[in-house]
Amino acid sequence: MKQYGASPVTVQKAMSLLAAQGIVESRPGVGTFVLSSRSHRGAPANDYRWQTGALSFSQSRLPSFSTALKAPGNDVISLHSGYPAPELLPTQLVRTAFSRAGRSETSTTRSPSAGLPELQAWFANELAEHVPTDGVPPTASNVIIVPGSQSGLSMIFRALVGPERPLLTESPTYWGAILAAAHTNTSLIPLPSDAHGPDPDELDAAFEQTGARAFYAQPNYANPTGAQWSLTRTHSIMEVIRRHGAFLIEDDWAHDFGITTQPTPAAAFDRDGHVVYVRSLTKSVSPSVRVAAVIVRGPARDRMLRVSQAESMYVSASLQSIALDVVSQPTWRTHLRGLRTQLCDRRDLLASSLHEHLPEANIDAIPTGGLNLWVRLPDLEDLEEFVRRCEIHGVIVAPGDEWFPAEPPGSYLRLNYSGPRPGEFPEAARLIAEALSDCI
Repeated sequence: MKQYGASPVTVQKAMSLLAAQGIVESRPGVGTFVLSSRSHRGAPANDYRWQTGALSFSQSRLPSFSTALKAPGNDVISLHSGYPAPELLPTQLVRTAFSRAGRSETSTTRSPSAGLPELQAWFANELAEHVPTDGVPPTASNVIIVPGSQSGLSMIFRALVGPERPLLTESPTYWGAILAAAHTNTSLIPLPSDAHGPDPDELDAAFEQTGARAFYAQPNYANPTGAQWSLTRTHSIMEVIRRHGAFLIEDDWAHDFGITTQPTPAAAFDRDGHVVYVRSLTKSVSPSVRVAAVIVRGPARDRMLRVSQAESMYVSASLQSIALDVVSQPTWRTHLRGLRTQLCDRRDLLASSLHEHLPEANIDAIPTGGLNLWVRLPDLEDLEEFVRRCEIHGVIVAPGDEWFPAEPPGSYLRLNYSGPRPGEFPEAARLIAEALSDCI
């Protein structure tokens, strides 16, 4: 009788191939078993970050509406926002300041183009606190008040870089900087950056190869990774900047959100005007108080002021006086000390919840400040579909693709631990795990 089926040799080869792919497992004396998807999805992820510099900027990566700006719903858990929940803000200070501003002259007068002198002085003095004794502290005349850091970045890119000129940046980096570069037609050149920041040697080589004269970075609690440069790394990068006669555009967006460390701005070590320092109060004071400062020395300051006047003329004097009122109160620093504890508790709860319910995810480093966890997932064919599945399950997350100027080297999420209802973080992690099971 004719025999049907594969030969023993063929079956053995097939089983060996399946075992090599992690689909089956042979246990001598017991049998051969199919591994569950959960068993093999936690394998070490490949590291493709080196390709970031090789591929350079991709026009197809221009961002549109960011998930971070999506309005949360009451029936879902929100881990996507770029802003702290209202209970983490100095609400009473802000309301009192709004009330006082309505009765002051600033409600009916315009501000000088560079800003209210008192607020300029406050920003200058705050940065001066970090300047070493042999350094050169900034003065109020070095400060330009702008309507939020997003406006400030567009102004800086337009004034210092210009259209179709290269601007080096960390990758991943703030999605708003990618948008500002697109808006000003600036060509971003991404450099891979890890939990310690960019490699100074790679930065040096990029300056050499591209002819760029500026580098945009977030040395303290980078958005989205939470990375903080060490002082050694900061000094090494400053040496590269000086050697190439370039600018470091330092975005100190999370200055008020240190948890286990204090931020030390790279601008504190600048003597000759190489650092253009951006410091915002919007996230730490109130989303309704869009006030930021750009601190810059030399002729670059005059050029930026002209660009600022052309784009916005001046910032509302009332908003400036409100911001100054809040940060000048003795209880402002008390608020920031309490905020550190609250952020620490939320960060640790979200991290431990992910560890328990989503062991397949990887966090390179627990951030020492900022508002976000940067989470590497198993490689997914369709991250957008996974994010959609998360929302169906009841949790909104921000896809990491939005933070890469070029093609992302893997599947990432940016999860904000400063959002509302932190008690639901364990449930959120469980729901993300369910969505991941749907997609793998």
